[in-house]
Amino acid sequence: MEFLKDEGGQGAAEYILLFGGVIVIAIAALYIYYTYMQGSTQLKATQDISTVRTSAKIG
Repeated sequence: MEFLKDEGGQGAAEYILLFGGVIVIAIAALYIYYTYMQGSTQLKATQDISTVRTSAKIG
């Protein structure tokens, strides 16, 4: 019954879950960035860039 008290593998499982979550968030962020730059959403990167450049020249 000592194997029930052994918690040696618990840390590894927690690291796997942590890194898995980070990887999922990174993939989601890359997908959002990619669709934004491709212009396949309502957000337009070229329009935003020109707006920022115009604002920077005024200020």
